[in-house]
Amino acid sequence: SFCLRTSPRLLCAATQQKNSGQNLEEDQSQSQNEQKVEPSSAEKLLAEEKAKLEEQLKEVTDKYKRALADAENIRQRSQKLVEEAKLYGIQSFCKDLLEVADILEKATESVPKEEIKDDNPHLKSLYEGLVMTEVQIQKVFKKHGLLRLNPVGAKFDPYEHEALFHAPVEGQEPGTIALVSKIGYKLHGRTLRPALVGVVKDA
Repeated sequence: SFCLRTSPRLLCAATQQKNSGQNLEEDQSQSQNEQKVEPSSAEKLLAEEKAKLEEQLKEVTDKYKRALADAENIRQRSQKLVEEAKLYGIQSFCKDLLEVADILEKATESVPKEEIKDDNPHLKSLYEGLVMTEVQIQKVFKKHGLLRLNPVGAKFDPYEHEALFHAPVEGQEPGTIALVSKIGYKLHGRTLRPALVGVVKDA
């Protein structure tokens, strides 16, 4: 009878302990699950933050590369401007000297060739001096990249020549230059003064 009376109590206690144990295991399991969820959420936030930082780094890198490219372009443009200044800085001075060259050329052309004789030594010396001066000034021009344009017989080029008139000329092809009224000049390949010309046209 004692066993019968006590057994249900023992069974009850055992059941309670068992249930308590199960509840404890469930609580621990739930706690572990919660702990697992929390790191997963934190990892997600970290991944998002990492993606944002990577995007910002990419933008900064792109801006830096563009800034480097812009700086290099500015450097090259500045270098080109300096080089052009060295080449064409004498442009205005050269234009003034062209007038002197024109006068020398007209002076030598105006001397009658039949008068240049040994029995006329003063005129002969003067003429030879003018010719030598003209040759020397052309050497100086060439040294500094200034070249003459005397395009008789060449094709008309609007970048190098200025047409004063058009006229038919027998035996010459239309579009060619029949007459040069004034010599032109180029400075380092750039037309400083176009040659003044007469151009052949169709009859």
